Amino acid sequence: MSAGAPRDRPWLMRTYAGHSTAEASNALYLRNLAKGQTGLSVAFDLPTQTGYDPDHPLARGEVGRVGVPVSHLGDMRRLFEGIPLEHTNTSMTINATALWMFALYQVVAEEQGGEPARLQGTTQNDIVKEYLSRGTYVFPPAPSLRLTTDLIAYTVRGAPRWNPVNICSYHLQEAGATPVQEIAYALSTAVAVLDAVRAGGQVSDEDFGEVVGRISFFVNAGVRFVEEMCKMRAFTRLWDAITRERYGIEDARQRRFRYGVQVNSLGLTEAQPENNVQRIVLEMLAVTLSKDARARAVQLPAWNEALGLPRPWDQQWSLRIQQVLAHESDLLEYPDLFEGSPVVEAKVAELAEGARAEMERVEREGGLLAAVESGYLKGRLVASHAERRAAVESGAAKVVGVNCYEQTEPSPLTADLGTAVLTVDPETEAGVVSALARWRAGREEDRVRAALAALEKAAAGTENLMEASLRCARAGVTTGEWAGALRAVFGEFRAPTGVGGVPVGEAAPAGSPLAAVRARVERTAADLGVGRLRLLVGKPGLDGHSNGAEQIAVRARDAGFEVVYQGIRLTPEQIVAAALAEDVHCVGLSVLSGAHTALVPDVLERLRAAGADDMPVVVGGIIPAADADALRAAGAAAVFTPKDFGITEIIGRIVTCVRQANRLDPQEVPA
Repeated sequence: MSAGAPRDRPWLMRTYAGHSTAEASNALYLRNLAKGQTGLSVAFDLPTQTGYDPDHPLARGEVGRVGVPVSHLGDMRRLFEGIPLEHTNTSMTINATALWMFALYQVVAEEQGGEPARLQGTTQNDIVKEYLSRGTYVFPPAPSLRLTTDLIAYTVRGAPRWNPVNICSYHLQEAGATPVQEIAYALSTAVAVLDAVRAGGQVSDEDFGEVVGRISFFVNAGVRFVEEMCKMRAFTRLWDAITRERYGIEDARQRRFRYGVQVNSLGLTEAQPENNVQRIVLEMLAVTLSKDARARAVQLPAWNEALGLPRPWDQQWSLRIQQVLAHESDLLEYPDLFEGSPVVEAKVAELAEGARAEMERVEREGGLLAAVESGYLKGRLVASHAERRAAVESGAAKVVGVNCYEQTEPSPLTADLGTAVLTVDPETEAGVVSALARWRAGREEDRVRAALAALEKAAAGTENLMEASLRCARAGVTTGEWAGALRAVFGEFRAPTGVGGVPVGEAAPAGSPLAAVRARVERTAADLGVGRLRLLVGKPGLDGHSNGAEQIAVRARDAGFEVVYQGIRLTPEQIVAAALAEDVHCVGLSVLSGAHTALVPDVLERLRAAGADDMPVVVGGIIPAADADALRAAGAAAVFTPKDFGITEIIGRIVTCVRQANRLDPQEVPA
């Protein structure tokens, strides 16, 4: 680099944070900003994301677990107390309720004396990937897309510096997407959104370029960092072509592929978790090394996220990783390092060509929304994920500390597992519920009812829903009431699970582990005098991360089980009712949100009350050791955590639980 040449400006540095209450999260934000973080990234809890108030039955055990509860304007005020929103760049990971959260955010900014036109930040607002991977959808696809486009149309005029949609391929990769699928499905989503905006008539032809220019993306970067870097260059190339060819955008600035990133949390391991630090660094390099395709914002997970919620110190460690690269290294002093590389060019071309072909297949399915509703996209992701898991199980894909180099010295980082992660006080939920009751008692009910009636009227028509939502925010309407009014008009939706359309995930040649499990399944069914063993896979509560549950369902089916899987977001009552109606031989519960301490005992108690206490219940999720002991003491037959990566082995242990529950092999070692 020549002397005096300008050094590039670093990317925005964020940490994804929020938990317990608005007050606790506000204190965390203030500390992180003081440590040099340059943007905020708000994690909302699952009731907020799915449009429920903390006192709703489905919110039980979920309040404040994976993010901050924001139920009304008062919560949003406390969340950003002492943080001038007009001068802050805020990313909000929120989708189904994105328009509502932005309404609350704008009103707080106005109360601070700020102008909406000066607000900077992002609402994720990508509902499509929720149907495919993350599960925090509420409404059917068409009205959900309307909410997305209404926010886009509003902000292009009222908040032109805000990114109203953040097309999110991050969770697609976690759900199994290959790099080609991640590119194709994200760009297909962006096309569907832009087509809907153009067809909606709310944005003039003159302003459409501004809409294109405010589209941003949120991607995942895995540990195969060369391929991931090439993926970002392919994204950039294809987006430039799509915006120019399909939409006629001539301004190169409006065609720029603008993206933020969180590196891959899925690849973090519970075994030897110290290895996660180097994984995080390699994944960050994939999105920072190439100047021509460098991320605009980066947030890194913490080393211990496979164990539980990271502590403030863990998040500080991840922030310091970014700061060392940006400020101590010479990365930002050079032009693009890969320009002209034939190796990189060949890989980029391969990914771009594959993504174009997959986008064409989506079009042949009738377009993106049709491909969501038919289950085509979900089936493709579940199949890809099954292939990925099979590769890890077979050892074809090496994971250090998990399926190779497993011998290890004791880690001082996890010497005391009780303090190695952040725990949320279970009493927090009761406090949040009480605060909500006080909020409702202190507002003007006539004003609330009038605002909700206006919202329902607007939803039944065609007008933009933002103004009605702002009126609701100022009146003191709650998140659950806002979503409830829209549910009354739009209805709700249950996305296809994608499990039924997946072919057998793995062959079972004689002598293989799967063949052995299959033989045990057949023998157990014969011993019980039934045609097939039946396994119910249940997702209680609001946790929509269904990847693990889907893979268990697929492998159990491959092993000879008849599988009952109804998808996400079920109450304990619904799970128990299905288990009894289907006369299953085992219930498998998957909970990744931390709500296992409330929901699993509820299922066990309801089975006992129904006289089915001999039906074994197994549990999987991100479950600390102390919680696992408590669940076993409550009656769970087995508890599986991320260290149990072998799905075939898990299915074998489930068969053992069934045999033990039916006293077929009393001498067998407990699962």
